[in-house]
Formats: sequence, structure tokens, C-alpha cells
Amino acid sequence: MKIFPAIDIKDKKCVRLVKGDFDNKTEYKISPIDQANKYKDYGFKYLHIVDLDGALTGETVNLDIIQEIAIKSTLKIEIGGGIRKFEDIQKYIDVGVEKVILGSAAIKDKIFLKEACQKFSKKIALGLDAKNGKLSVSGWKESSNKSTLEFLKEVNNYGVSRLIFTDINKDGTKDSPNFDETSKVADISNCPVMISGGVSSIKDIKKAKGLKNIEGIIVGKALYDGDIKLEELVKEDA
Repeated sequence: MKIFPAIDIKDKKCVRLVKGDFDNKTEYKISPIDQANKYKDYGFKYLHIVDLDGALTGETVNLDIIQEIAIKSTLKIEIGGGIRKFEDIQKYIDVGVEKVILGSAAIKDKIFLKEACQKFSKKIALGLDAKNGKLSVSGWKESSNKSTLEFLKEVNNYGVSRLIFTDINKDGTKDSPNFDETSKVADISNCPVMISGGVSSIKDIKKAKGLKNIEGIIVGKALYDGDIKLEELVKEDA
């Protein structure tokens, strides 16, 4: 089980949203770079980053911060948020990111997803963010009206290397992930799945370990708020 502590960046700061609501956010004093180094110092190997500015603008707003994290931390980074062009994927790979997460752009344009997987072999992760079974796009502000499972079936053979499934209703709530829906996704996915949204305790991590085709889990707000201790969580990291 790979443990991915999370950093969400907005206005150069670490923040956490509740259910993807930009008006319901908590800002933290520690900088994204210092937070990443803290994870590294505790012994974590992986890092999940979302550029929330990028999700809203469709630009690589915080590329400089992500580059510095990649250079200084040596963590294996996956990055998402507003990545809509091949050039942006290349930028992130060039600064040392391991996986680039495509979300809205992939859902709106399956051909873009397919070509990205071909062009950047083993580098593309697919982010499926759902609310009530329907995929959301554009920083979670719009519903695509597409069923999560139906969309996955359509793109299952494109060559995605990792799938990140987030239940938006759980994200930032510390109310435990939606294990049932995640299991449905993992059952049909041709690539390993990451659990995201709602992690509240080490019990959630242990439960995730018992599920089929699950590669890892993303932990955010519960870490920042101290509900899960870093020294406790790192022991669960594969």
C-alpha cells in the first residue's frame, strides 16, 4: 500500500477544501515546499499534489513550486490540476514529476487522454472525481453528467498507468472514504486504483489494504489537523 500525503496549493499556500468548495477552505501556515520536506524527513516516498490555481485557470500556475519540491524532496510526485495540453504534461515531466494526472481534460476529450497515454507511456494517471455517481469537471464546479463506471469502461484500454478515484462528497470531511464505490471502480479498472477523499484514521488505511486492485491511498486533511500522526502513518507505507 503506497501512502500519498497530499498538498493542495492555492495562492502559493497549502490549503484544504471541504467537498471541493473554494469558499470552504482552510489555509495552513507551512509552505508547500516545507510541507513536502517534512513528509520526506518522516520517511514517506510518495506525494500527491493538486494545483488548485491550475484547476481554476487551466495553466501551470505553480510549476516553480512543484519543480523546487521535486528537486529538494526526491519524493515520487503525482500532480494534477488544470492540465489540458501536451506541453503542460511535458513541463511537469521535465521538472521530475513521476505521474501527471488528467481529469477534466480527459473527461471532456477522450482522444486527448488516449494520445497522452501513447505519447507519455506510464506517466499518465486518470483522475475520476465523482459526486453521486457522476463525474465532475472544471475544479469540481461542473457536472459532466457522465457515469463514473461507464466512462471508465470507455477508456479502460487507453493505457492509463494509475487511476485516482475521489468521492467529492467525502473529500475534506474526514468521514472515511467511499470504499463501496471505490471497489466498484477497482473491480473493472485495467490499472491500479488510488483511494482519495475522506480518510479519517489509520483504520481507513488498514481497511484499504484489504481491497482488490488498490495501489495506494491519499491522505490530506486528517494529517494537517493531527487526526493521523505522521510517524504512525509512515509505518503503513509500502
